[in-house]
Parts: sequence; C-alpha cells; structure tokens
Amino acid sequence: MTKIALLFPGQGSQSIGMGKELAANYEVARAIFDQADEALGFSLKDLVFDGTEEELKRTENTQPALLTTSTAIWEVLKEKGIKAHYAAGHSLGEYSALVAADSLSFGDAVRAVRRRGQLMEEAVPSGQGSMAAVLGMEREDVDRITKEVAEVAGDVQPANYNCPGQIVISGSKEGVEKASEALREAGAKRVLPLNVSGPFHSSLMKPAAEKMKETLDGLTISQPAIDVIANVTAAKVTSGEDVSRLLYEQIYSPVLWEDTVRKLVEDEVDVFIEVGPGKVLSGLVKKVNRRAKVLPVYDEETLEKALSTLKEGK
Repeated sequence: MTKIALLFPGQGSQSIGMGKELAANYEVARAIFDQADEALGFSLKDLVFDGTEEELKRTENTQPALLTTSTAIWEVLKEKGIKAHYAAGHSLGEYSALVAADSLSFGDAVRAVRRRGQLMEEAVPSGQGSMAAVLGMEREDVDRITKEVAEVAGDVQPANYNCPGQIVISGSKEGVEKASEALREAGAKRVLPLNVSGPFHSSLMKPAAEKMKETLDGLTISQPAIDVIANVTAAKVTSGEDVSRLLYEQIYSPVLWEDTVRKLVEDEVDVFIEVGPGKVLSGLVKKVNRRAKVLPVYDEETLEKALSTLKEGK
C-alpha cells in the first residue's frame, strides 16, 4: 500500500486566483470557500479569486486564504479516493494539516488563523522586526552566530530550518542586520532580506502567542485521526492537549521543516502531496531527499497528473 503524506504550505505561497478553477469544477471545494465566507463574515472568496495582491498579502487575510484554499483542494482529493497516512504543514500550514486530520473543524480553524494573523501583525510595530534567508551554511554555525549576535545586538534567532543550506533567521531589525553581516563574514553563500511584515517565529512573537492562547483554549481539539508531525518538535502529535500547546509554542519557535521531512522519510512515506498553491514545499522536500516522490496539487492539471501518478504506483 502506498504511504501518503500531505504537506500544507504557509505564508508566501499565496497568489490571487488560487483555488478558483477547482472551486468552479468541484462542489466540495466551492462549499469550503462558502463556509469560510460564513465563518468570517465577509467574502474571502472574492478576495482570493479576484482581489488585489496588496489585500491578500496582509497577514490577517493571507492566513485564512491559504487555509481555505488548501482545505478545498484536500476535499477534492478525498472525493477522488485519496487516503493519507500523515500530515504536516509549514507554520500556518499546520492548521490545514490538523483540519485534514480531523483534529480541528474547518470553521474553528479559519476563525483562529484570522485571529492569529491579526495578532502576529500587531505584535511588533512595522519596521522594527525583520527576517532573512541564509543560504549555504550549516545549521550549527547559524545557531552559534545568531546566539552570539543576540547577546550584543538584540533579538535574532533561527526561525525556519527549511532544508540543508536554507535557514531563515528572524528578530529585531538591528539583530537581523548584524547577524546577516556576521553570517556573510563567516562564509554564508548569500543572506537575503525577506519582504515580510514581522519577525515571525522569533521570541518577539511571544506577546502574540500569549494573546492567541485565549483563542486556542476556546477551540475544540481532538486527537488527530492520522499522524500529524508538529513544527515545534518534528514528532507525532499524540493528543488534543498537545495540539493546543504546540500551536501556542509554534508562534515564537522555529519551524523544524527539514527534520519533519526526514521523520516522514524515516517512516517510509512513499509519496508527498503538497496540498495548496505553488511548489515551495515540493522543492524543499527534494533538497532534503532527492529520491522522494513529490506531487504538488493546486489546479485541474496538477490534480489529474497526481491522480494518474498515484494510479500507476498502486
């Protein structure tokens, strides 16, 4: 039997029109967008299908938009008979993974990520925090250098361990600038500032996590029906209480994505399906394990391609 892991993208994968074709062709996908509109009290569907990049880029809109699109795509895959054994999501994508695993209801999740987006946006005044991608450096060196810089120049820490040779750092503007200089001097191939609205997955997000706790405490969370690998630990989530705690910690802790993929490979996953717009996670999986079979699904063409590949593999 083919062992399938679902991977759900996070912020940065969004684009205007995502999910539109599948929502036009499949009632189950359309129903998810309708549910989102009802849960949020405004037309997310109009924003996602025909809005502006500027509006979609706002964190409070991006997060529910990505969750809704990914869930709509998963509903289509389910209708086509796809059964998954694992799920994992990158940052925000973890909420999509938990919806797919029947741990969270879609309505609860879409309201929660809207709130999460608002709180993350508000946590640090614009221009005071930043993030940068560090390319071509070992994680031990990035860990050591950011720690040294943080002691003298303000908050900075690894935020995403994406794949070998690609780590994102996050923190105060000064901390990230000083760390970027130090990392370049220590031999990083490139250090690229990211166009983001805040220092996500850094200790500066702790106030957002504290405020988010109230929302998380109000959610009905069940034990996942399939194995979900958490960002914070790169290990299986074992209970509903675990889910709540890990979603809280995730806001200010690094995303262990490389470790998550290694864990899934170790557990003998045969196929990774990226459920959501773009191919960011597909690329990261390939950098962790070149031989991994990865199928991105985000429109009719990629859906058909994934279905025929899976059929051939059975």
